[in-house]
Amino acid sequence: MKQTPADLEQITSTTLGHYNSVAEGFREGTRDHDVSQNIDALLRHIQGKAPFDILDFGCGPGRDLQTFTRMGHTAVGLDGSEKFAQMAREDSGCEVWQQDFLKLDLPDERFDGIFANAVLFHIPRQELPRVLKQLRAALKPGGVLFSSNPRGENQEGWNGPRYGAYHDLQAWQQLLTEAGFVELEHYYRPAGLPREQQPWLASVWRKPA
Repeated sequence: MKQTPADLEQITSTTLGHYNSVAEGFREGTRDHDVSQNIDALLRHIQGKAPFDILDFGCGPGRDLQTFTRMGHTAVGLDGSEKFAQMAREDSGCEVWQQDFLKLDLPDERFDGIFANAVLFHIPRQELPRVLKQLRAALKPGGVLFSSNPRGENQEGWNGPRYGAYHDLQAWQQLLTEAGFVELEHYYRPAGLPREQQPWLASVWRKPA
């Protein structure tokens, strides 16, 4: 069933309202999450010489912005949550844009890499092709998109006060391929566990030069 503009507005406002209300606890609860495997997967595939221009899409409170900055890269954050954007600016010292994911205003061919860690699943399936093309346009030719999402069987809907869409590998590959990306690799997380204990699907994609 097609979602109306009012439906999409409710999805955005309710999900962001939740994140704004739990921002401090979220920052503390995720501060020590180890996503080095994901950061390495993005950086390993970027061609050319560092430092790189990185967009941390859905940067949250800014944990990974700090990591990219410590590594010598120029990182820009983007988040829909006003509280997260403020925290990210204060904690990282980076430029951070507060933007609704469904109303993006991104510069063309600005970034060597886009790091979308645990965020794209919040975008409703019907809007995702458009958003993916906007992310692709923001990458330099040959640029790299990293994404990690909780996987599922292509269902979507409310999970408490947050909206999510949960794709399997085949559906995700089709979405990204149709948006003009070429797959570089994919893997499941956390590493080293049986598949049924790996709820996250991570994948890396290139914008053709």
